[in-house]
Amino acid sequence: MQLDQRFTQAWATQSAWLNLLRPLSGLYGLAISCRRYLYEQKILKSYRAPVPVMVIGNITVGGSGKTPLIIELVNFLHYFGLNVAVISRGYGGQGPFPRIVEDDDTPDNVGDEPVLIVQQTGVMMAVSPNRQQAIELILQHTIPDLILSDDGLQHLALQRDLEWIVLDVDRGLGNQQLLPAGFLREPASRLQTATVIEHGKAAQTDLTMQLESCALLPLITTTKAGTAKTGLNPRPQAGARVHAVAGIGVPQRFFNSLKELGFELIEHAFPDHHDYQPSDLDFDEHLPIIITSKDAVKIQRFAHLLPEKDIWILPVQAQLSKACYELLLQQLKDLNIGIPNLDKA
Repeated sequence: MQLDQRFTQAWATQSAWLNLLRPLSGLYGLAISCRRYLYEQKILKSYRAPVPVMVIGNITVGGSGKTPLIIELVNFLHYFGLNVAVISRGYGGQGPFPRIVEDDDTPDNVGDEPVLIVQQTGVMMAVSPNRQQAIELILQHTIPDLILSDDGLQHLALQRDLEWIVLDVDRGLGNQQLLPAGFLREPASRLQTATVIEHGKAAQTDLTMQLESCALLPLITTTKAGTAKTGLNPRPQAGARVHAVAGIGVPQRFFNSLKELGFELIEHAFPDHHDYQPSDLDFDEHLPIIITSKDAVKIQRFAHLLPEKDIWILPVQAQLSKACYELLLQQLKDLNIGIPNLDKA
C-alpha cells in the first residue's frame, strides 16, 4: 500500500497513531496562518485579474465533487450567454505551461481534469501552476465575463471575487485536524469565509449538490484507423458482476454509486490522478469493466490494446439545488456582470 493510501485509510478510520502527528499539524497551521497574514499585509504580492475570478475549491484532501460542479457551472453560465473561461494548475500534466487546452491534448500534457472539463463543456481553458500566467494567456484570446479557477483556494497569490467551497458532508471533516494528523488543508473555520456547497445525502442547508449517475457509455478509443467502441457487448444491467475501477479522490463514492444501481462489484481502487497502464485492467475474471469519466480520458489512450475488454463509463452530473443557481446569479449581479439571457431563469 502506498503512503498516500495509508494516510487516506488512517484518516477514514481516525487511527490512534495520527495523534502522534499533531505537533506537525500545529506547525502546518502556524505556517498557513503566517502566510495568510503576509498576503493580507501585502508583504507577499498577489495578482488581481482585470476580470472577475471565482475559485471553486475545498479544504480537505481527496475528492469532493469539484470537477462535476465546475462542468455544471460552465454549462449553466453558457446557457445564459456568458463568456466563461477556466484555469487550472494542470495537476499531472507535463506541459509546457502555460497552455490553452486543445481538443487533441492528453492528460500527459495538461492533466486529466482539464481534458475532461473541456471535453464536456468546450470552454476555453488554460493550465499552468502559475495562475497569473494562465489568466494572461486567456486574455490574449478573449475577455471573459468570468474566470473559474479549478481549485486554488489556498493559492493566495491569486486574488478572487468569489469563493465556493465544496464540502463532502457524508465524509465530514474527520477528526478536524490539519495535515498530516487529519485531512484538512485549512481549519474548519475557513468555511465561514466563503460560500459552502454541501455535497452528499447528509446535506442540511439550502446550498446542496448531488451527483446523479447517468446511463453507462461505451469507452471510445481512437487509433490511426479511426474510432472504435470497447463496449461492444450489451450494456451491463443491474445484478451483473463487474470490475469497478476508480482512480479518484474518494473511490468509495464511485463504488457506492454502482452498488446503488444494483451491480455486484469487484473493487479496484487506485490513487487519485493515477497514471493507468494496460496491466491495470488485466483482470483474471473476464467481466465488464466500469470506470469513471475522469479515468476514461487516460484509459482511452491504450484501450485499443485491450480489444477483448468490455469497458464502460459511468458518467455523473452535478445536480444543484435551486438556491445554488439563484445565489450564483445574485453574486454575478453584485459583481456587475451582465447576464444576456436572464429571462431564461
